[in-house]
Amino acid sequence: MLLGLNPDEVRLADHSPGWKTEFQKVRKDLLKNTNIPDSHIAHIGSTAITDIPAKPIIDVMLAVEDLAAIDKQLISGLRAAGFLQLKVKRAGEMVFARFADVDYKIKTHFLHLVEYEGELWKNLLFFRDYLNENEDARKEYVQLKLDYIKKTSTGIKAYTEYKESFVKRIAELRETEEKYGEC
Repeated sequence: MLLGLNPDEVRLADHSPGWKTEFQKVRKDLLKNTNIPDSHIAHIGSTAITDIPAKPIIDVMLAVEDLAAIDKQLISGLRAAGFLQLKVKRAGEMVFARFADVDYKIKTHFLHLVEYEGELWKNLLFFRDYLNENEDARKEYVQLKLDYIKKTSTGIKAYTEYKESFVKRIAELRETEEKYGEC
């Protein structure tokens, strides 16, 4: 299992059982180096979804009670676990990465620091779980990814935007389920 992408590269790899194993290694590193409880660490993204191709990058979600109260001790712990903060600006999250090279170009892992039980936490877990449970949604998502890859192998921002309406539609299902019960 080869992990990592160059900046702005978009490439899909066949599903690998090694992705789950790699996540478990990262989980152990995070538990060892931070005070975050195990229940606040989750494997997300396409590498956490059964039998679909994915960018060969492990996505990890780590939750805290309040993003505004992040302290230097947590940042130091993340650094000790091999994660460096990126300059990415997103509402409701801080993004960190692990790299495979000394030039910090080939990203192998993303860590999404979010608020526990916040909207982003709930949406990302729901997306993963829904696709793992729903074969039709999984097939639709795979086709969407493959359609983009057929066009180009660059443009990570465009790739993310290309999938955005699908991701939002799944998040809306979560909101509907919370409001009215299971659909």
